[in-house]
Amino acid sequence: MTKIKISMNELGKVQYLTEVLPEIPTNTVFYKKLTGLGATYGEIKAKRNSIIIEPNVPVITGKCSDPKHKNDNLFGVHEGIYTDDVINYLERSTKTYYKILTTPESFPKIKSAFEELEMDIYSHCFLLFDECHKLIKDADYRNDIILPLNDFFRFENKALVSATPIEFSDPRFKEQHFQTIEIQPDFDYKKEIWLYHTNNTLQAFKNLLPELEDRQVCIFINSTDIIHSLMKQLDLLEQSAVFCAPKSVEKLKRDKFKNASDQWEKNKMKRYNFFTSRFFNAVDIELEEKPDVIILTDVFFAEHTMIDPYTDTIQIVGRFRNGVSSISHISNTNKGLPQRTQDEIKGYLVCCGEIYKSMKNFYDCAADRASRDAYRAALESLPFNRMLDKEGKENWFAKDNYMDEELIKNYYHEESSFHEAYRNCPSFTSYLKGFYCTLGDGERLQRENKSLSIKDKRKEIVRQLEMLGECATEMELEYKQDLMAADPFIVEAYDTVGKAVIEQLNYSKKRITEAMIQKRYNEKAAGTEVIQLIKNSFQVGNRYSCKFIKEEITRIYGLLEIHPPKAITGKTISDFFTASECKVKGDRGYLLISEII
Repeated sequence: MTKIKISMNELGKVQYLTEVLPEIPTNTVFYKKLTGLGATYGEIKAKRNSIIIEPNVPVITGKCSDPKHKNDNLFGVHEGIYTDDVINYLERSTKTYYKILTTPESFPKIKSAFEELEMDIYSHCFLLFDECHKLIKDADYRNDIILPLNDFFRFENKALVSATPIEFSDPRFKEQHFQTIEIQPDFDYKKEIWLYHTNNTLQAFKNLLPELEDRQVCIFINSTDIIHSLMKQLDLLEQSAVFCAPKSVEKLKRDKFKNASDQWEKNKMKRYNFFTSRFFNAVDIELEEKPDVIILTDVFFAEHTMIDPYTDTIQIVGRFRNGVSSISHISNTNKGLPQRTQDEIKGYLVCCGEIYKSMKNFYDCAADRASRDAYRAALESLPFNRMLDKEGKENWFAKDNYMDEELIKNYYHEESSFHEAYRNCPSFTSYLKGFYCTLGDGERLQRENKSLSIKDKRKEIVRQLEMLGECATEMELEYKQDLMAADPFIVEAYDTVGKAVIEQLNYSKKRITEAMIQKRYNEKAAGTEVIQLIKNSFQVGNRYSCKFIKEEITRIYGLLEIHPPKAITGKTISDFFTASECKVKGDRGYLLISEII
């Protein structure tokens, strides 16, 4: 490993990379440690033809529209740009260097353009893979991010760069003798970060906002569902802007939120600005003031909101070229998350690979079609499939991605592991605060669990009502309102007859309703209890036999210890409903048409 020192002057300005390394050498993984050192800038200015692979479109459009690059012949290739456009660019750039910025998915268009012009792309251009940690980070949901990799190793001159690289397991890096160049700052570059460990992310976020001064707030959450929920519940919709992927922009617009964009622009910002992972890396957010940065993780709502302190947090803070005023990370934790060491994960992957190879051998050696079909079905169900590329070859980046994601889960197991992850990160000095509520995100997950039956959901709500008790604080009253919104009947029942009666009646809605009406009658609540009970027992549109009508109405009067004003018969139902005579299993009865009173 080669180490290069970099300094800061007395005005607090850090040296640019070009001052210590005029050009990035070939076959290099460049570990720059600090964001904003100008690695991409240096390659754009380098006196050679360059293809720079960027993680996503906002980075490319941002650099192509930057005034400082107006004379650099930049050309962005992404969705909507075609091979013919690249050919036209190459043909008009004969007297200057090629400076092509592309997404990984659009690289094949550049390759096709060079082939069309009978130019050897591998010797003509230096290929720089910017933010190379994304090769691993995004490998699980962006299969095409590694499209250029096979071509990458064919280039005569090539390099990868990141402030937060992750070690690659692909053997081609060793085979081609890649070296690592690491920047060594000779000054303290740690930033302070406040960690808010909580069991209720919404309340922690709500409590933090008033503590911030009257500056812009930039909030990083990798979930537009959480973002929309926060804005709505905290009444921030008119004061907020959201920067996210195009599909998420459309989704928010369908939810009647208009201040969403897939491109960052300063004039689109509001008081509160939400960013999804599309904007965690590489985008330069240049503001005159230093905003407050909040990172939010909710492991119960979505595991993909988990933030890696060693990559994601560093990259997020690095977006702000003029610095930030404060950094906060709000997160809950979940002891149900698996805890595995690196060796255990490696062992799992090796075992999965061996199982796959054995099953593949059975498939290859199958004697008949039926057996091959059976083995193929078994092969396709194996977890190792996600470690293979489209050609069925081992995908080293998918394996690295799996390793990375499983290790990150270790950080979100409990408060101590969350804090330890930051404590061990050389980029931060961390301070821990706790914020705990009677009911938290785990309880919310339980009551919103769609797999629960109505009865089990009501059991959970009653359990949570017991935890809340008398609701002495405003926060507890808000929780109770959430429970009321989830199931108003069971909350009203709890307030009226209590947990013991509800459990005694085995959560039967009809019997609980009767108990509520009877209690109110005994307390002289309304005086209309007979009518309420009859409407609870009989429903419009149903047929009832005269025998059932007489017995049920008699039971209701007896329940309230009231003497009926006249003898009860099947026709008594006509005092409460418009009804027509009918047959019920051969017996006389009534069809209830509408309520009278």
